[in-house]
Amino acid sequence: PTEAEWEYAAYGLIGNSLGERVIERRLWPWNGHALRNPEEKYIGEMLANFKRGRGDNMGTAGKLNDNADITNPVYAYWPNDYGLYNMAGNVSEWVMDIYRPLSLDDDDDFRPFRGNVFTALEFDEEGYLMEKDSLGHIPRRTVSEEENIGRRNYQRADNINHLDGDYSSHIDASHWSPSYEDGEEAPESDYMYEYGQKSLINDNVRVFKGGSWNDRAYFMNPGTRRFLEENLETSYLGFRCAMDRVGSPVGLGGRR
Repeated sequence: PTEAEWEYAAYGLIGNSLGERVIERRLWPWNGHALRNPEEKYIGEMLANFKRGRGDNMGTAGKLNDNADITNPVYAYWPNDYGLYNMAGNVSEWVMDIYRPLSLDDDDDFRPFRGNVFTALEFDEEGYLMEKDSLGHIPRRTVSEEENIGRRNYQRADNINHLDGDYSSHIDASHWSPSYEDGEEAPESDYMYEYGQKSLINDNVRVFKGGSWNDRAYFMNPGTRRFLEENLETSYLGFRCAMDRVGSPVGLGGRR
């Protein structure tokens, strides 16, 4: 999922509203600000698998506070109001977005996403589709500027660093690349973020969210975000599959 889709799913904002009025604050994927279950039957039990403090992954001997020192089975904790499990704690999750340290004012207000690279199917010289690769994928190529003439939604294929790391991001980018002249290739995001010198941000770092068994409670808030090189892995980071719903938003038999 994209970062926006993931946050929407994590908050599950259907159990804290009445009509169109939000009647209960939600800091986590459940109501309120507490990390323990308030229901009488389960009162005091942890609602997620996380790290309470340095060296405290599961509580004191004889009384485990969240039932796990590392990962725990998916159904060990309660789902959110969408019926989704582990949207906070247990394992952090990758999202599709390329990371940039931006505020909400820098994003579109509808389904924002950073990472678009527009491609087209690749054909051979005779006009036939290229043979599939070893994984069964049909080869694709990035679209050319000539193919985009007349388009209004985008002009170039790679939009990962659109207005954030490319030449047009800054009024005067001469301090990035003093030798920049008209006609030369514009500086990429490595110039802006000085990758490998002052930051670890480039066009290959993806956002991950959700908090894990190895994180403090702060990172379980759906709005928090971190990043990592997309080809790296850790013991506390995974992913979940997502798909768009096709058809009526209320399902069969709903209002028309």
